[in-house]
Amino acid sequence: MSKDFATLIRLFAVVAIFMQLTTVGQVIKNNKQEKNYYSENKKPLIPSAYIKLPVGAVHPEGWLKEYLFRQRDGLTGNLGNISAWLQKTDNAWFSKTGEGAWGWEEVPYWLKGYGNLAYILNDPKMLAETKVWIEGVLNSQREDGNFGPKNFDGKNQDFWANMIMLYCLQSYYEYSNDARVLDLMTKYFKFQQTVPDENFINGYWQGLRGGDNLHSVLWLYNHTGDQFLLELAEKVHRCTKSWTARNYELHAGTHPQKNNPEWYKLLPDWHNVNVAQGFREPATYYQLSKNPADIKASYDVFNIIREYFGQVPGGMFGSDEVARPGYSDPRQGVETCGLVEQMNSDQHMLRITGDLMWADHAENVAFNMYPAAVTADFKALHYLTAPNMVQCDDKNHAPGVMNHGPFLMYNPFSSRCCQHNHAQGWPYYVENLWMATPDKGAFAALYAASNATIKVGNGTEVKFTETTNYPFGEKVDIALSMSKPVEFPLYLRIPGWCKNAAIFINGKKVDVKVEAGKASVVTRKWKSGDKVNMDLPMEITVTRWEKNKNAASVNYGPLTFSLKIKENYIKKGSDKTAIWDSKWQKGVDTSKWPSWEIYPESDWNYGLVLDKENPSKSFEIIKKSWPKSNFPFTNGDAPIVLKGKARKITEWKLDEHLLCGVLPQSPVLTNEPVVDIELIPMGAARLRISAFPVAK
Repeated sequence: MSKDFATLIRLFAVVAIFMQLTTVGQVIKNNKQEKNYYSENKKPLIPSAYIKLPVGAVHPEGWLKEYLFRQRDGLTGNLGNISAWLQKTDNAWFSKTGEGAWGWEEVPYWLKGYGNLAYILNDPKMLAETKVWIEGVLNSQREDGNFGPKNFDGKNQDFWANMIMLYCLQSYYEYSNDARVLDLMTKYFKFQQTVPDENFINGYWQGLRGGDNLHSVLWLYNHTGDQFLLELAEKVHRCTKSWTARNYELHAGTHPQKNNPEWYKLLPDWHNVNVAQGFREPATYYQLSKNPADIKASYDVFNIIREYFGQVPGGMFGSDEVARPGYSDPRQGVETCGLVEQMNSDQHMLRITGDLMWADHAENVAFNMYPAAVTADFKALHYLTAPNMVQCDDKNHAPGVMNHGPFLMYNPFSSRCCQHNHAQGWPYYVENLWMATPDKGAFAALYAASNATIKVGNGTEVKFTETTNYPFGEKVDIALSMSKPVEFPLYLRIPGWCKNAAIFINGKKVDVKVEAGKASVVTRKWKSGDKVNMDLPMEITVTRWEKNKNAASVNYGPLTFSLKIKENYIKKGSDKTAIWDSKWQKGVDTSKWPSWEIYPESDWNYGLVLDKENPSKSFEIIKKSWPKSNFPFTNGDAPIVLKGKARKITEWKLDEHLLCGVLPQSPVLTNEPVVDIELIPMGAARLRISAFPVAK
């Protein structure tokens, strides 16, 4: 192991331990553990830093509500009628014997988002459809406690799909208080106790994603207090592939490349989805173990993948679908599954640790990467999304990307995993906009127009109505209404990028500590009609990616910006361009669900011209009126535009794989003239250059 490599690992350890001690400890110290109105960690688990509200307690407004409407009317809301994996005939999720032609991860992946979308929107049709599937799952439990499809990973049961379905059942319980959920989960976990360790969670997908099983065991413990669940939690952690060790021999089937560097042994796996959800397993277990080494391990994995493959804007990393040494350019993509699982993990990590970095990161992925993974009408998605992506076509781009297939075009059937798993992204985000706190307060965690009803203080329900265009606006206004005055602490997150935030109550500036990356706490006796106004001033910043060709990316508050490229959409038949495992239900009119290629109709190969002394002064901010569509994530409706200067880099072109060429090393010498360019928010750009060369 090299000296530099060892130094890097020590740095990760110091950072992780520092965050654990200064963030988790501070939150727990400030929040006395006493019985709360919401399900929080029971002893002997560590006290919750923040507490998830039941689904339906938070309702979106503004652009986020429009997004959910588009999701309902688009692929998420209609997938049950077009995907063969979701057809009810011969579906193993309805089978008491666990047998059927259709029955693995697809149903719970979809239901995880579809059901929560139904609960949030209170949509009668969607609620009825959700209930059909939930009843089928509840009725599938067998005498031994097992439930769902009988899937095997070699000689061992494959528990993976059930891990996802447990999320669906938890959401249904939050919505309905149906005690049958607790009964099913109790019997199922008693069944898991009987499985020998050598046969339990033993396999590729389930072995790396056992943290989801662990989360559900602790969720049930917090509802029932059954002591056997703590023993099972130990077992799940013991049998899950370790994300804590740092010297692995990798799975040859998924990591076939040879002559890898020594650091490639640092993780048990480099598959983007496995990392995005698996990395939080040690932190989940930390709630029981209380060992700082466990929470440190989760921070380490998060940092390691980004050290080697995530020196790019947007918060993610290049792993299409497995991260490969030598493929770390911003043209490398990440699965849509990876995006939504990262957002979910960020929300878990925020509640476990209290570290507001996780809220900042959830916003980074949600605003800058996830919107471009789907079409604006939410009727098609692509498998891979990258910070630099200048052509979304139906071609095979391997080995420039790892997988063989048309993975850059937008298709309703862009791989059976992402096609179904995309659904959880925005509903879960909505649920985590607001949280409860152990001291019976409320926490504004992620900013978006919304209203939330939360029990606080002495049990009084308070409705928080949040009005904002964030992240496209700098002001957040919160109005409170309640039946009687009540004293409680209100926690307000100050984003890590915001240097000069200010808080006002009823028009008067509040004298509280306001620090970037921390929560400001206002404790007072609140009354109906009180108004909280937050100023979150945004500034232009330029990030230099010194470890990735010294490229530059441009930010304004939480938004990263991309070159505005004129987009030419070309309609294709989705049944002609989908990959082999895409399965339509019989009789579906595929013409209603087309695929789309997008080609550039303007130049994209520009290097930024930056002011050497003050790069942020190189851009002018243009704010436009709010779009009539109430949807700011499109090339034409983005309400903020940055104007800057650039020079064309003529040798930077599409390569032999028809991918955006690898970034040239900056600064780049070019004799091309200086021209004006426009940048739009990264999430609004489906063709995008987000990591720029810098012209000399």
